[in-house]
Amino acid sequence: MSKKKKKPGVIILMLCIAIAYFAIEFYPVEEAVQADINLSKIEIPAAISGRAERVITHRGYTVSYNCDWKIPNWVAYEITDYEVDGNEERSDKFVPDPMVPKNLSATTNDYKNSGYDRGHMAPAADMKWDEQAMKESFYLSNICPQLHNLNAGVWKDLEEQVRDLAAQKGSIYVVCGPIVSTDYQTIGENNVAVPSAFFKVLLQKEKDKIHTIGFVYENKSGKRPMSSYARTVDEIEEITGIDFFATLPDEIENKVEAEVDFSKWAVSKK
Repeated sequence: MSKKKKKPGVIILMLCIAIAYFAIEFYPVEEAVQADINLSKIEIPAAISGRAERVITHRGYTVSYNCDWKIPNWVAYEITDYEVDGNEERSDKFVPDPMVPKNLSATTNDYKNSGYDRGHMAPAADMKWDEQAMKESFYLSNICPQLHNLNAGVWKDLEEQVRDLAAQKGSIYVVCGPIVSTDYQTIGENNVAVPSAFFKVLLQKEKDKIHTIGFVYENKSGKRPMSSYARTVDEIEEITGIDFFATLPDEIENKVEAEVDFSKWAVSKK
């Protein structure tokens, strides 16, 4: 009795299954996709719906400026190990952003005797790699009313942690900014909005893996362990209405923004 010949369709199906098995076995999908991602400008969030927004690019950071609040919606930048080693002296000269019309900007007088510091979003210490970047970090479009205890306390601790991580990991992508309530208070003649809290979200690529984490700090005095302020990026997106890392492929964005592992963000001890 002659053997039945396998139909061409069956042979093709078996071949496809074999190829798929080989691909899964030897080329893990998630790692392969992540390894090929172009992270250029990954820190720039998607446009914000229903909110005043003027996106301005400076030497060391990009800012989404809110002309209603007179403070940023967000400030985004990449900090590298090279930039951490800069030695540019601190400017300390706060001035209005020349890219913001004068009638839409805060002034330094708005902050005088207000009870609030002029709190950097992109820190001056992250801009020591370049004279222009340092100067532009003092533009008022990068500044928010921040209580001194927070500005010089746990918020500063987080900024230092990011620099240490950049020195060890090579690069950290940062987006930070204010959380403004619907019934916000204001300071100064220009009615500068006083945030109720601040957020910072971070992204790092380590080998073939992408990690993200978020932090929320209320605009008040207090000190707790840094890990207690940690949140998922998804949580901060829900609070702020901002879509972070929107250029990531959806399958990766959905995964990494739903997880938070503080141990991935600890500085290695020598």
